[in-house]
Amino acid sequence: MANKSLALQRAQLSDALEPFAPIAKSLPPGSGWIGAIRDALGMTRGQLAARMKVSRQAVQAFEAAEAERRITLESLNRLAAAMGCRLVYAVVPVDSTLDEMRTKQARKQAEKLMGPVSHTMAMESQGVSVKTRERQLQSLMADLQSGSARNLWK
Repeated sequence: MANKSLALQRAQLSDALEPFAPIAKSLPPGSGWIGAIRDALGMTRGQLAARMKVSRQAVQAFEAAEAERRITLESLNRLAAAMGCRLVYAVVPVDSTLDEMRTKQARKQAEKLMGPVSHTMAMESQGVSVKTRERQLQSLMADLQSGSARNLWK
C-alpha cells in the first residue's frame, strides 16, 4: 500500500513539475534574474531600493549575492515582490522524470549487486545468456523499486 501511495505522490509531483521542465535546462542571466528584470522594467536600483525601503547599496548587494548564488529565498521573494513579480521556486529533474530517475538508479544498484556474481559465474564457465542476465536484472530492479526506497539510493 505504501508503494502505491508513493507512486501516486510521484505522479502528482511529476505533473506539478512538468511546466518547469523546459526551463530546467536554461541558465539564469549572468547578472541574475533580479538585475535582468529590473533593467528590463527600466527600474533603477535606487527606485527598487525605495520600494523595498532599503538603500541602493543593499539592492546592489542583493543582486551581487544572487549572481553568486548565495542569496536567500526570503531576499529573492522581497525583491520580486517589490518589482511586482512573484518568486517561483522549484527543484526540477534535468533530463528525466522522477520515475525515470528511480528506474536508472534501480538499474545501477541491480548491476552493482549482480556484478560480483556474474563475474564469478563467468569465471567458472557458468555464465548466463545476455537475455537471461537482462531478465534477472529487470527482476532485481523491480524488487529494488518496490522495496524500501532507502535501499534504492545506497
